[in-house]
Amino acid sequence: MFKSILISSIVLFVLPFQNKLVKTKVNESITVSLPDNFYPMSPEDIAQRYPSVRSPVGAYTNESRLVDFSVNVSATAWRERDVFIAKDFFKASIFNLYDKVNMIKEDVVEIDGRKFIVFEFDSRINGEAYSLDKKEPIHRYNYIQYLIVNGKTLVFSFNCHSRFKEEWQGKASRVMSSIKVKKNI
Repeated sequence: MFKSILISSIVLFVLPFQNKLVKTKVNESITVSLPDNFYPMSPEDIAQRYPSVRSPVGAYTNESRLVDFSVNVSATAWRERDVFIAKDFFKASIFNLYDKVNMIKEDVVEIDGRKFIVFEFDSRINGEAYSLDKKEPIHRYNYIQYLIVNGKTLVFSFNCHSRFKEEWQGKASRVMSSIKVKKNI
């Protein structure tokens, strides 16, 4: 009895202090509230996770390096009034990028006075069972938001392995709802 009370007390005391959201300045124009155990990715992590000629504006990971948040600028240019056309385009891109997609949420929402295109989904990239290195399928939970502003498309991405989805899904929503982008970007 005493052990269960002690464990319950510790859990009730420790849980509220884990992953408190902290306002983080990504650059001069973008802020987001990230869990307090997130830190900027090293150049090596960025090169491995975002192999592209275009580096992210900002990329963060947690202490175990299993949960990531990034901000990038898309190569596609859109007008703000074309947000619904862009939404269909980005949705098609998501379905082309992965072998399997289970869409959880697809919407255009207003955050801080701006229209964000939102996609929340589970993805799978098939492995290669017959290759020499026998790659297993990769299952991920993804929460992606697009913001069209001044002819640019900003991409905000929160993702983790599927086995951590239950733990991070609510936090991902709070992080993505905290995004603030200045008008002068």
